[in-house]
Amino acid sequence: MVPPSESIPALTISPFERPGEAPPRPERLVGIGVAGYGYWGPNLVRNFGMTPGARMVAVSDLSPHRLASVKALYPAVKTTPVYADMLADPEIVAIAIATPVSSHYPLAMQALEAGKHVLVEKPLALNGDEAARLVAEAERRDLVLMVDHTFVYHGSVRRIRELIESGQVGKLRYFDSTRVNLGLFQRDVDVLWDLAVHDLSIMDYLIGKSPVAVAATGVAHVPGQPVNIAYLTCFFEDSLIAHINVNWLAPVKIRRTLIGGDRQRIVYDALEPSEKVKVYDSGITLGDGPAGPDGPYDRLVGYRTGDMWAPKVSLGEALSVETQHFVDCVSQNATPLTDGKVGLRVVRILEAATLSLKQGGCPVQL
Repeated sequence: MVPPSESIPALTISPFERPGEAPPRPERLVGIGVAGYGYWGPNLVRNFGMTPGARMVAVSDLSPHRLASVKALYPAVKTTPVYADMLADPEIVAIAIATPVSSHYPLAMQALEAGKHVLVEKPLALNGDEAARLVAEAERRDLVLMVDHTFVYHGSVRRIRELIESGQVGKLRYFDSTRVNLGLFQRDVDVLWDLAVHDLSIMDYLIGKSPVAVAATGVAHVPGQPVNIAYLTCFFEDSLIAHINVNWLAPVKIRRTLIGGDRQRIVYDALEPSEKVKVYDSGITLGDGPAGPDGPYDRLVGYRTGDMWAPKVSLGEALSVETQHFVDCVSQNATPLTDGKVGLRVVRILEAATLSLKQGGCPVQL
């Protein structure tokens, strides 16, 4: 499979990267099947239905009521309660899976074995071994395996990546994220696997390297249910640290990330209507005097407060960019930005975080 740098340069399908320029469209449309029409499935069906180069062929779901909703909205789309029907359908080239996490691995593996390209809702699988097997199967069959890390395709996150790569932010020192709200309680995963997976995918994309250890603490307030409040810390080399706070019991909804470099700081607030990204020219400086008996702490610490500015970012729907990217990768046999290996890295961190939770917050090496 062609690597990303040689296939779809810097996501040319993204409206905020190359205005007026579009990638070549295939003569043959990519037939899409969607498994699961619950919470996220309707968004996938809607976006694939509007994606150039794609054709929504079928939706599979166990609920007759949901399938009736599909027929009411999209009369031309086939519906079936039997997933195997989509696997056997020659019109379907790729399958998007939007089902409970526990079913991601078996459904994705069946699709790959049937020769279908696969887009899997986050997280890729329930453990690293399953995720690794999916990656290996996709590589063996030369099929596209992509994970639905939607925030990576958001204009704000892409713009932050540009700022970091330009060098103006400086050497990264910390990544601090808060993602809290009231509900939804999941049945098969805890709050880390449900919410922190978003921040881990953003972190993976922006920082560009994996942590060397993770530690997690949390608590389940509802008997018999998964952990609903958790705090995850990722330790990197060179004193870079990341902290993620996730919560299903918060009275307000917060989606805010702080990214600190030794030159500038960035605040990303996904709920801001317009200025989602703000860059602060502020920080500290250490004096040049000799160190005292306590080392650098004896030096004079200076505080620098400069301007704040909000760069222009695309406010278009990230999922629309993502579905276009998936279709282009399938058409051009290219490696997606959020391929199976990205999904595997995120699952490995979550797996280590789960172990740390069981050990009372002790760091787990990666």
